[in-house]
Amino acid sequence: MDWTSQYQSRIVSAQEAVKAVKSGNRIFMTGNVSVPQETLAALVKQAPNLRDVEVCQALTVGSADYVKPDLEGHLRVNTMFISPNVRKAVQEGRADFTPVLLSEFPLLFKRGILPVDAAFIHVSRPDEHGFCSLGVEVGLTKSAAESARIIIAEVNDQMPRTLGDSFIHVSRLNYIVPVNYPIPEMPMAEDGDNEVVEKIAGHIAELIPDGATMQMGIGAIPDAVLKYLFDKKDLGVHSELFSDGVIELVERGVLTSARKSLHPGKIVAGFILGTKKLYDWVDDNALIELHRTEYINDPFVIAQNERMVAINSAIEVDLTGQVCADSIGPKFYSGIGGQLDFIYGASRSKGGVPIIALPSATTLRDGTTLSRIVPMLKQGAGVVTGRNHVHYIVTEYGIADLYGKTIRQRAKQLIGIAHPDFRKDLERQAAELHFI
Repeated sequence: MDWTSQYQSRIVSAQEAVKAVKSGNRIFMTGNVSVPQETLAALVKQAPNLRDVEVCQALTVGSADYVKPDLEGHLRVNTMFISPNVRKAVQEGRADFTPVLLSEFPLLFKRGILPVDAAFIHVSRPDEHGFCSLGVEVGLTKSAAESARIIIAEVNDQMPRTLGDSFIHVSRLNYIVPVNYPIPEMPMAEDGDNEVVEKIAGHIAELIPDGATMQMGIGAIPDAVLKYLFDKKDLGVHSELFSDGVIELVERGVLTSARKSLHPGKIVAGFILGTKKLYDWVDDNALIELHRTEYINDPFVIAQNERMVAINSAIEVDLTGQVCADSIGPKFYSGIGGQLDFIYGASRSKGGVPIIALPSATTLRDGTTLSRIVPMLKQGAGVVTGRNHVHYIVTEYGIADLYGKTIRQRAKQLIGIAHPDFRKDLERQAAELHFI
C-alpha cells in the first residue's frame, strides 16, 4: 500500500480518535504552541467515560479545560514544567509535577520509565514522500511519539514544515485528524518600553563576544538582548528555543552561525515560540534545524560549542550564589527547564559565558516590593543552579562574576547589583550570617 492510501485510510474525526484512549492509559501530549487543540477538546468531552488517564506534558499554551476540578478522577495531568494554565491545578494538588532536566524529559518515555499508551502530536501536511514535519515543536515530542503504542496526529494545513530531525512518516500514524487553524502566537517581547529589562539586556550584551553561540531561555530578557547585538559579528544559535528576535539579526548579517563549532551555518533548536511572522519564516527554511531535546540540551553537546553563551532567568538568588527558578518557597511555579543543561554546558565550553539574569526587585499585587537578591532562599525554595555551577549574575544594576570567588566576595558583589533600597539590609544580614 502506498503512503497516500495509508493516509486516507487513517483519517478520522478527533472524537473517533480519542476512543482509542482507555481508562488507566498514559498519554503523552505535545506542548508549547503545538498543543493539538481539537484532539484535546475531544478528550475532555470523552473524559467522563474514562478513569485515571494520565496526561504527560511539559509547557503548554492554551485552554486549561483539561485540568478543571470536575475532571478529577478522569484526567490527571503530570507536567514536567509548570505552565500558567496548569499552575493552579498543581498547587492545589489536582495535577502532578515531575522534576526533571529538560535534556532528560524525552528519555523518561524513550527508556520506558513512563511507558506511553498514546501520543497526541501535531504535524504539518505530508510531503511528496509521505513525511510530516513536527513543525514548531520537535525536541520534546519526537522521542516520546516514537515510544508510544498509538500515535494520534493532528495534521494542520497551517503548521510550518521545519527541517532537521523533525520528520515522522505517515505509516507511523495510527489516527489522522485533519485540521486547519492558526498556530497560537506567544511573543517573547514585552509590550512597551521596560527600562529594567532594557538595562539588563544591555549589561548581558557586554558579555557576548564576536563568534558566540547563544542559548536564549523563555522570557522578555533573552529576547531583549538580541536588540543589543547589531554591532557583533558571526553570532550563532544553539538553544532549546528561539523567537522572533533572531530574524532581524539574520537579515542584518549578524547571526551567520559561521563560527559555530557544531552545525556551522545552521540555527539549531528544539522548538520555537513566537508570532506568525516567525512561523512563516521558519517554514521550509534550510537555515533552521530542529532536533531532539536530549541532543540539543545535552550539556556535553552544548560544551562542544566554543564561546557558548547561556542566558537564563531566576526567581531569586541568595548571597552565596544559589539560584531558585522553579518555585516560590515550597510553592511550585515553573520547572528547571533547560537552565542547568545550558549553564553547565556553557561553563564547560571554551570561552563560555553562563549567565543568570533577573530584575533586582519585584512588586507584589498588594504593592509590597521585595528584593530578588536575598540573604537566604525562602524556606522550601528549589535550587535549580547551585552555587558551585553559577558564574555571572546580572541585574539592571550591573554584573556580578561569582566563579572562583569566596562567599565574602560573592556577597559583596551581589549586594552591589541589588536594588539600592535593599542594600543596607542585605549588608546587615550578610554580616549576621558571617558572609562578610
